[in-house]
Amino acid sequence: MHVCFMMAGLPHYFTLVLNKLATDYSIEVSIIKPNKRSKSIGSGVHEETGNNRFQILDLEEYTTWYGKPFFRDIKAVLLEKKPDLLVVSWPYILHFAMSRSFWQWTRRQGIRLIYRDIPFNVPEWGKIREFYYGVGNQNEDFSLTQKKTLSGYLNTLALTLMRRIYMHRADAHVYYVDDAYRIAGSYGIPREKIFITANSPDTDELLAAFEQVRHEEPVLPPNPYRLIHVGRLVKWKRVDLIIEAIKRLQNRYPSIELVVVGYGPEEENWKKRAVDEGVENRVMFVGGVYDSVSLGRFLHASAIYVLGGMGGLSINDAMCFAKPVICSVADGTEKRLVREGYNGGYFENGNANSLTEKIDFLLADPERVKTFGDHSLQIIRDEVNIHTVLKEYVRAFEYVVGTKKDSVEKPAV
Repeated sequence: MHVCFMMAGLPHYFTLVLNKLATDYSIEVSIIKPNKRSKSIGSGVHEETGNNRFQILDLEEYTTWYGKPFFRDIKAVLLEKKPDLLVVSWPYILHFAMSRSFWQWTRRQGIRLIYRDIPFNVPEWGKIREFYYGVGNQNEDFSLTQKKTLSGYLNTLALTLMRRIYMHRADAHVYYVDDAYRIAGSYGIPREKIFITANSPDTDELLAAFEQVRHEEPVLPPNPYRLIHVGRLVKWKRVDLIIEAIKRLQNRYPSIELVVVGYGPEEENWKKRAVDEGVENRVMFVGGVYDSVSLGRFLHASAIYVLGGMGGLSINDAMCFAKPVICSVADGTEKRLVREGYNGGYFENGNANSLTEKIDFLLADPERVKTFGDHSLQIIRDEVNIHTVLKEYVRAFEYVVGTKKDSVEKPAV
């Protein structure tokens, strides 16, 4: 079976995921991506194209007539490589709605389509007006879209109509959150076509790193009041909220400090924020760290993982190193991982008071910190790990290949 992913870039964690899919599940894997950094990939995302056990197909992007990117010469590449399955994400999935001829061409080549998404900020079918004018239409920093215009609503309506088309042209759907059953179901997608994989880094590698670093000398002096944030330094990660919480808690916990791992356009602004709040000596920016052992050293030396804004795989990373997690409800991927009062807790989006209370609740009881951290590690080992994720991908692949075979073998009526 040859599975080809179509993505705007290759984040370092996904290289490990595709490697595992190729080696552990004996699937031929390739990826089509832009030959230059795409505008569709987020600021501060670290890409990794080395040490791969799959084929990388770099193609030129161009802007389509409908304003979104797609790939030049893709037909020639698909004819040469002959994948059985295309796993496609935004924005390229839109082409399968906007170009019926291209979609039909892939069908004639025997290529079947899998749509991959979270989904986040997607209205249910039939509730578009309520979504656009209500509380569902959020920006990545959790703020509501400020200008509610008729043209904006019509654009949302048009995109939703296109979404319904490309969703129905997909042979299966791979999503990260359980809410996808409800959301995709509202568009008329049968439940048997929906596969919930969650999202995961290579937890085997991270757990091995944990075993290594726990027996090393700590990279930082011991401190039971050390918080850590890992992620791109972009506005919607809201590191400023954590800095505010540090300021509020410094008298109660004189040793409190924050380690910030990552890089991005907001780094200087947040360094200045720490100075302005008088906590610059309590906030340590260490830059981007991408290998599992180096990252693990910082996580192991910290007490609590705190995510101030929009989530990511850093929650999974922290849980692999037995850390309790404090975060807010964001794109929904955190719901499978973080359980209130068990391995962490949720604070109200954008609310520094709520965040401060959650941090205080944990720091006040070191034994609770340890227990919650142990629970995090158990969730990774038993429930959300690279193997549970890839098994669900493989189930989706086998479902589509099976239905494809049935459609070929079934006699014409």
